[in-house]
Amino acid sequence: MNLVVNGDAESGAGGTADPVSKVHGWKVTQGAPALIDYRLGGGYPTASDPGPARRGSRFYSGGNSPRTVLMQDIDLPRTGPTGRRAVDAGNVRYTLAGWLGGFAGQEDGARLSVEFRDAKSTPIALSVLGPISAADRQGRTGLLERTAEAAVPPTARSARVLLVFTRSGSGTSNDGYADALSLTLSATGERR
Repeated sequence: MNLVVNGDAESGAGGTADPVSKVHGWKVTQGAPALIDYRLGGGYPTASDPGPARRGSRFYSGGNSPRTVLMQDIDLPRTGPTGRRAVDAGNVRYTLAGWLGGFAGQEDGARLSVEFRDAKSTPIALSVLGPISAADRQGRTGLLERTAEAAVPPTARSARVLLVFTRSGSGTSNDGYADALSLTLSATGERR
């Protein structure tokens, strides 16, 4: 099960390149993102550009702010196969995944991270995906998949997911893009 709410930009206001102040499931802590429809065109990624095979109708962009930050704080399960007892025994793994990208030869980019925290909200582990460079995209507009997988650190009780868009050059658009964002947990069984 994906722990990230609205990782696909499908819920809430949007559909154009106009920035929005609120995003379902996320707290906007800096700037203002845009939730852009793949049919918009005008240089934005379309359904025929590199991206998720099973994409919805929209993706995230950095809007027109030099830096845009979205955040989610997620409580990890208390019980069950991926609950606290299993986490503390080292028997739970996580996968952080997302499609990240940008526009043509520009270096505007998106970064997705997860920071695991203990019961006192002290950070204890971090994974970061992206940004995707223009060279990674071979100078094309589009999104590429990135993933990270590791053990959930013992004593972890929550995860802070950050989606950060950074404009690297001139212009008004922050052309970092993101879609299909997920954080999933899996039980690994007992270690010997």
